[in-house]
Amino acid sequence: MAAAATTFRARSLAAVAPAVLLLVVVFMCSTGSSAAAAGPQLDVGFYSKKCPAVEDIVRNETEAAIKESPDLAAALLRLHYHDCFVQGCDASVLLDSTPTNTAEKDATPNGSLRGFDVVARVKAALEAACPATVSCADILALMARDAVVLAQGPTWRVALGRRDGRTSSAGSCGELPPLHGDIGLMVQAFAAKGLDIKDLVVLSGAHTLGKAHCPSYADRLYPSAGCTTADPALDARYADRLRMRCTNNAADSNSSSELDPGSCVTFDTSYYRHVARRRGLLRSDASLLDNRFTRAYVLQAASGRYDGHFFHDFAVSMAKMAAIGVLTGEEGEIRRKCNVVNS
Repeated sequence: MAAAATTFRARSLAAVAPAVLLLVVVFMCSTGSSAAAAGPQLDVGFYSKKCPAVEDIVRNETEAAIKESPDLAAALLRLHYHDCFVQGCDASVLLDSTPTNTAEKDATPNGSLRGFDVVARVKAALEAACPATVSCADILALMARDAVVLAQGPTWRVALGRRDGRTSSAGSCGELPPLHGDIGLMVQAFAAKGLDIKDLVVLSGAHTLGKAHCPSYADRLYPSAGCTTADPALDARYADRLRMRCTNNAADSNSSSELDPGSCVTFDTSYYRHVARRRGLLRSDASLLDNRFTRAYVLQAASGRYDGHFFHDFAVSMAKMAAIGVLTGEEGEIRRKCNVVNS
């Protein structure tokens, strides 16, 4: 296990090293350092005395899960994203519904979320080592980082000290950026969370991992209300291939397509190459070509010459996202089980 951890760290450093050499390249309107983005309330060394092995435990459990199922990297990254965009990074997405309340995880936008069992496994391991100490919100932040690294992406230092929320409502999931949204709606959704247009185009790069189910993109393949043709922003040949997987009368099926065809378990810049060729699967992906800044970033990343620069940007934007609406100090609680509040 120690050898595996050493290999993991070596791979993490190798993945992020090119970014150091490319910080002065194009797009100098950087959003700041990871440490600054995380804010003064959180601290990388938060558990150094209370649970010094926290990162090793999370890393080992996450690595074991992704080794068994590589597509879990996308699922764990998505869990963190869906948590932070709805009432902040407080692990509310993990809470179960009750007879009197429908929780976030059962809202329509979250119907395809996965990885809850892996989070429970990590939490159990941490409870055995450090009872009632590590929050589920911090677990999600660490697992998202480790999932990216295991998919051959960048690493970054995760500031810790979040506490878990006690409420979760499906009605709050309207705060999630709409998959069918145009660039204006996407910019607004990100701005509402303190994230800028650069964060939008950079975090969209997370779609280098994972798949999307047919209902997420079927409206682009066939005529619909107010539209007599398929989406003209979608490459016609690519649309033909997608229609073979997603038939007009099966928009509610479980059929899915890779967001980054041929590379959906590897974190790289090939997603941007698909978007540049009008083969972004979702409307929100395609909309990145409709704004001068986001289009320029897509084309730059698609060139394949600045992968390290994108890796650096992604680490910075993830640190910013992970600080949205965090609970600290005496706020919230440290859940003993991530799916239920403490009794």
